[in-house]
Amino acid sequence: MATRIDTQAVKNYLLGLQDRITSVTAALDGKSFVTDSWEKPKDSKLQGYGRTCILENGNILEKGGVGFSHVSGHQLPPAATQNRPEITGRSFEAMGVSLVFHPRNPKAPTTHMNVRCFIAQAPGQEPVWWFGGGFDLTPYYGVDEDCKHFHQTAKDALDPFGPELYPRFKKWCDEYFYLKHRDEPRGIGGIFFDDFNEQGFEKSFAMMRAVGDSLIKAYLPILERRYQEPYTQAERDFQEYRRGRYVEYNLIFDRGTIFGLQSGGRSESILMSMPPVVTWKYNWQPQAGTPEALLYERYLKPRDWIAEA
Repeated sequence: MATRIDTQAVKNYLLGLQDRITSVTAALDGKSFVTDSWEKPKDSKLQGYGRTCILENGNILEKGGVGFSHVSGHQLPPAATQNRPEITGRSFEAMGVSLVFHPRNPKAPTTHMNVRCFIAQAPGQEPVWWFGGGFDLTPYYGVDEDCKHFHQTAKDALDPFGPELYPRFKKWCDEYFYLKHRDEPRGIGGIFFDDFNEQGFEKSFAMMRAVGDSLIKAYLPILERRYQEPYTQAERDFQEYRRGRYVEYNLIFDRGTIFGLQSGGRSESILMSMPPVVTWKYNWQPQAGTPEALLYERYLKPRDWIAEA
């Protein structure tokens, strides 16, 4: 019996998730998101539309983006087929919500979230479908309480679908958000999953929804605790330096960014994740005993934050 793939239900959920996240975040920040609805030209190799919501120069967020896209194409790019060679040559349909928040205050961490659905089709064959996504946290000044809360919220979201999922997706996140050329992780991790269809469409979709719904619970309490903390220009300089790692990861390794650019996606929306102000310094090293050094020594290492707490 063929699997029924309810793409309309997925799209409705994703658009509603975007609305909920932008609404609650704008209420906290005090500044509204600007909505940019777009559609790919008819003669482009990628068809589809989307809605990109951007908040720039806010009271709390220096830049925040929450984007929805629903696109289709006749030829899968290499970023999609390198791990799934059996879908080479198929047409595809992809939809998802991606989010990145860059707070102004260096004491408040950056966060990223993505949830998506992918379907590859060929005439006379069963569709190949899966869900993917997750969320992760990138602090500049680590706080154990924040790390524990973020990971505990992720675990709570996944546990109803199997106690093995959180440790599996946490490990996947630690390995995925890793800058190989720097030999360091992007942040303190979270959860990440891809190619997920093992529980059937309805339950796999429910698991993806649980992850998407948890971002607000995982991140906003941390942002509310940290955005008013005092900071120095030196701490701000360190934040801008560490943001460089974020840019390096997204442009070199991130599968979503690479897929979007290879498939002819909308560059403005794909690159909304870039932080607004970034610096690079040649061979910079933190001084021993400083909070900046502690970030490298304690927080930029895979840890079992729940067990340690």
